[in-house]
Amino acid sequence: MEILLDQRLITVAEYHKMAEAGILKPDDRVELLNGKIIKMSPIGSKHAACVDKTDEFLRKILSGIALVRAQNPVIMNDFSEPEPDITIVKKKENYYADKHPTAEEVFLIIEVADSFLEIDRQSKLPIYATGQIPAYWIINVEKGEIEVYRSPFKGQYRSRDIFFPEDEISIPEFNVSVPVKAFLI
Repeated sequence: MEILLDQRLITVAEYHKMAEAGILKPDDRVELLNGKIIKMSPIGSKHAACVDKTDEFLRKILSGIALVRAQNPVIMNDFSEPEPDITIVKKKENYYADKHPTAEEVFLIIEVADSFLEIDRQSKLPIYATGQIPAYWIINVEKGEIEVYRSPFKGQYRSRDIFFPEDEISIPEFNVSVPVKAFLI
């Protein structure tokens, strides 16, 4: 029988101080999820290509409307600062130089999954739903499909749809539909 011990969770402010003090190095590849420092999985070539393709496509169609950020932090709450593969946020004149975007400033988060799909579903999805992120996509590189989660409610998403290469996905916040194949490798 496993004994559950009380844990001391790390806040986003403490996480930033650890980086400033050099405890966390820029090349450590970690993110803060639910008060715990989590190692990020290595980035494979298909994953990187998919992120680059998605980033380039979204920047073209959302230019002047929203800011597309690739692999940059989002402050979800006091204990979580994930680094999604792609985040679409409200435009800000200083490009968030003063602070990372918060959940309230996010329209859409996209994670690219090539081998660690369950991390995106089980660890990150509840964080994004609790943060009221309107839409969360998981691009499943291996299956060539996109899982789309919408309508956050009490730490879950009410809607989950799967889109295939021949489909189009709407991004209602911007009144656009985009072809799934534009994101797949």
